[in-house]
Amino acid sequence: MSEHCKFLLADSQVPSVWVNVLPSLRQPLDPPLHPRTRQPLKPEDLAPIFPMSLIEQEFSPQPEIDIPGEIMDIYRMWRATPLYRARRLEKALDTPAHIYYKYEGTSPAGSHKPNTAIAQAWYNHKAGVRRLATETGAGQWGSALALACTMFGMECTVYMVRCSYDQKPYRRMMMNTWGAEVFPSPSDHTEAGRRALAAAPDSPGSLGIAISEAVEDAATHSDTNYSLGSVLNHVLLHQTVIGQEAKLQMREAGEEPEVIIGCFGGGSNFGGLALPYVLDRLAGRGPRILAIEPVACPSLTRGKFEYDYGDTAKLTPLMKMYTLGHDFVPPGIHAGGLRYHGASPLLSALVAQGVIEAKAYLQLPVFDAAVQFARTEGIVPAPESAHAIRAAVDEALAARESGRSKVILFCLSGHGHFDLAAYEAYLGGKLQNGLPASAAV
Repeated sequence: MSEHCKFLLADSQVPSVWVNVLPSLRQPLDPPLHPRTRQPLKPEDLAPIFPMSLIEQEFSPQPEIDIPGEIMDIYRMWRATPLYRARRLEKALDTPAHIYYKYEGTSPAGSHKPNTAIAQAWYNHKAGVRRLATETGAGQWGSALALACTMFGMECTVYMVRCSYDQKPYRRMMMNTWGAEVFPSPSDHTEAGRRALAAAPDSPGSLGIAISEAVEDAATHSDTNYSLGSVLNHVLLHQTVIGQEAKLQMREAGEEPEVIIGCFGGGSNFGGLALPYVLDRLAGRGPRILAIEPVACPSLTRGKFEYDYGDTAKLTPLMKMYTLGHDFVPPGIHAGGLRYHGASPLLSALVAQGVIEAKAYLQLPVFDAAVQFARTEGIVPAPESAHAIRAAVDEALAARESGRSKVILFCLSGHGHFDLAAYEAYLGGKLQNGLPASAAV
């Protein structure tokens, strides 16, 4: 086994295809339903907000989809991302486990999100779309789409969940620097936002509300399309470059992971790492796969697996997924990217079938692990990513208790350089666990 801590790939090894799990599923996904008729959605129903190229990817039966050359050229600005062996963390934990992490924070936007933002902006640009509207929680997705739009000379409008808009001013300034306009959501720029404000003037906002605003914006402007940073199949598809690279790098390290871990909000970074390994699981081999979410918004662990709207105003199709209810507003925890009431239908089905496991953590233990990671490995992680660290640490501690080695791989989906207010609150003893007030969870 290699004694190295860092495993890199050449430009020529950056994946040239996206891996599609849909044709390998044991049973097909339940179809999305039209929000008004509740009949199975037809591809043309999505045409007002998505280009046909992405709609085709959403339902594609192809096991692999070629990545266009222009997208590959931009990917290579930061891909392949590094894989690290967390030897200093292992030593601090006194564990026989081997901990690896795939670090997506080396992208220009500081997270995994540009993997799909670049692709979506390119396909929309090719379709003649002038502007993209989207939502963002913590701001990583909004930053990524702002970056992508500026690369293709497009305009970008971002509806940023109010509590994150207030918590993370530098993240929205980053979006502004890349040319995007950013509104706190709920806002008075859309009918959906005005209704939410009328019902709760001091609302912290939610991804469900912000999605409603962005979809309404796109649907009411002929030159604008909607762009989503998670949940949908084509988004997860674009993220599979992460897991494909990780497989090559783990081979370079001379080990195979026994457990795969990722934080989970809608499912994009988790799916990006996990889906190439899901193919192994579906073939009867492969590692345990753990999705880690906050107790404050426990869609997979406390939600119901049923049809629900993806947004609060019921503008999106109904999807069969784990959901806390489209009107659920979680507490304003600092992991804004994990404050979503629903989940990817694809990953929800895999959880329901037992292919993927799910676990939820409180905010304080997550920050305990985040600070320990920063003080051993040197990287200040995003609060979202820190959920995966917490689970990796617990897996490593379990290995210590059992006296048995274990190979752990997790996705460090982004850095926390714009989340220092959260660390200030934690280090000052002011951070709360953020329990949901809703009796439903």
